[in-house]
Amino acid sequence: MKKLVILTGAGMSAESGISTFRDAGGLWDQYPVEDVATPEGWARNPELVLGFYAERRRQLLKAKPNDGHVGLARLQQQFDVRIITQNIDDLHERAGSNNVLHLHGELTKVCSTYDSDYVVDLPSDAPYIKLGDRCPKGGQLRPFIVWFGEAVPAIEEAADLSAQADIYAVIGTSLNVYPAAGLLHYVPKGVPIYLIDPKEVNTAYYQRITFIQQPATTGVAQLERMLLS
Repeated sequence: MKKLVILTGAGMSAESGISTFRDAGGLWDQYPVEDVATPEGWARNPELVLGFYAERRRQLLKAKPNDGHVGLARLQQQFDVRIITQNIDDLHERAGSNNVLHLHGELTKVCSTYDSDYVVDLPSDAPYIKLGDRCPKGGQLRPFIVWFGEAVPAIEEAADLSAQADIYAVIGTSLNVYPAAGLLHYVPKGVPIYLIDPKEVNTAYYQRITFIQQPATTGVAQLERMLLS
């Protein structure tokens, strides 16, 4: 099977009702990023941060994978599909995708402020954390999210996957957020690149890219047809 590597961003889940970072009036619009998505914000007001991510989990619990997520899972029948996602939701997994690498963490997990190796799933019957919830070594639990200013631990694995691609696709991302946007540097020359987004995306790779200017649901359906024709 050819290796199909797919980089997904917020636009992948927008049609499932997950607020994107730039949505006017969305959840992110209600809070300054510095307050809820930085180590400094956590140090200033951990209760605010915990409440913000609890609300994001509530949103996720109501959401369902859209046809785009399902279409990518279906492509596993013909390709060795590897998904690199900037999203912190679990909609790829719930749609049936087996190989998903999360660059920016996972909303359904928590980690310890004391023990960096302690990462666990939140139980479905208690999907929220509060001050005083601690790991076995006594460290306060926090969302398992890579905040602005923190290193992206999975970026090297993502670069390796990108370098192995026979086909590469980018879905629902502006290619403005680094280091994820830099993954295109690792795609071998001659490998076809497809970009699905309803908005025009400015990129230095313009000459190498086949653009599908559609949202994820219809764009993935078109990508399926193009790859299987």
